[in-house]
Amino acid sequence: MTDAPGLFTPPEPLAARMRPRTLAEFVGQESVLGAGKPLGDAIRRGDVGSIILWGPPGTGKTTLAQLIAHYTDRQFVGFSAVTEGVVRVREILKEAAERRRLGHGTILFCDEIHRFNRGQQDAFLGAVERGVVTLIGATTENPSFELNGALLSRCRVWVLGLLSIPELRAVIDRAITDGERGLGALRLDVPDDARHLLAQLADGDARRALSVLEAAAQHVGVGGRVDVTVVTDTLARRVPIFDKDREQHYDLISALHKSVRGSDSQATLYWLARILAGGEDPMFVARRLVRMATEDIGLADPQALSIAIAARDAWHFLGSPEGDLALAQAAVYLATAPKSNRIYLAWSAARERAEATPAAPVPLHIRNAPTGLMKELGYGAGYQYAHDAPTGYIPQTYLPEVVGDAVFYEPGSFGYEKRVAERLKWWKEHG
Repeated sequence: MTDAPGLFTPPEPLAARMRPRTLAEFVGQESVLGAGKPLGDAIRRGDVGSIILWGPPGTGKTTLAQLIAHYTDRQFVGFSAVTEGVVRVREILKEAAERRRLGHGTILFCDEIHRFNRGQQDAFLGAVERGVVTLIGATTENPSFELNGALLSRCRVWVLGLLSIPELRAVIDRAITDGERGLGALRLDVPDDARHLLAQLADGDARRALSVLEAAAQHVGVGGRVDVTVVTDTLARRVPIFDKDREQHYDLISALHKSVRGSDSQATLYWLARILAGGEDPMFVARRLVRMATEDIGLADPQALSIAIAARDAWHFLGSPEGDLALAQAAVYLATAPKSNRIYLAWSAARERAEATPAAPVPLHIRNAPTGLMKELGYGAGYQYAHDAPTGYIPQTYLPEVVGDAVFYEPGSFGYEKRVAERLKWWKEHG
């Protein structure tokens, strides 16, 4: 006896079964798909050209590509740059050319298109240019960095954002009640607080929310109760989203730096925790803290640099996780310190002037005169030793004549720089 075909074939995952079939079912991305928005209107008209969909996982890139194929009445051909290569691209393009000859269009969906190097991406150019295929590339990485200019010039980039908690709730609620494609037949008891927690912990990823929901449903069975404990146990420990080699790396470090600069100690701690939990090298963070101490605080609080250096040394001494506390202490100190970028500006201005006057001679009176000949030539002549004055200050010229009396550093009015400003003012008045 022969088993019936497909008898033991497992069902599609819940996320695949609940994939929207129409734009009306599509949840989220109102900024690009809503009424009056260019992409949404183009899809409804059935007139969409080659595009790049850029966004985090679970935001609907694949679903949107399939919907575009449906609304434009074109053949959808999926392709993964992770598992397939240029040979397969050429096969698809040959098939698309034949399909076009018969009067039918093709949507070539390339998932993870950034996994192709720039040379491999060139394989799409001719076919896109001639209209053999409409290319829809999906990427989680910044197209500006990962796609070549020729391809980008032929495709419009659309940015998809993480789904909000209310949007994820809509996805979750539909999956629980849908008896045809979802879990409705299981008659699950999923309290509101469990649904909200699942939406919150999914991190804007609809696929993740549905995968966890499905695993929880399998655990409790028909008529089971999926409460907060079940959701938490099913999800297990979440790893914060952080990619040390990609844009997320720079975005999170930027968020930390700007939070310190903006004197927000709460945000500073949050971003630092995200970065360290995501696996960043603590020494990279320590170096960034040292930079903040000099670039954003400077002489407004001279202790800032010492504390940043001390945090680096403490981490070396203690390691993680104890050493992470030293980084947190330094970060909060920097966030709550008075801010000044006057040293940063002064150094930039001084370096620019130095580069513009590389041959300006050192004034004779402040030159070193270790030999008799140098003394005869006037080296050191007229130099006044500052410590000979009761105040420790004797006004004289130290800059080259071509630079004149340029002012590079002007202290701010906060923190220690306020005292520096008073001292400079006194010297100027007694000069």
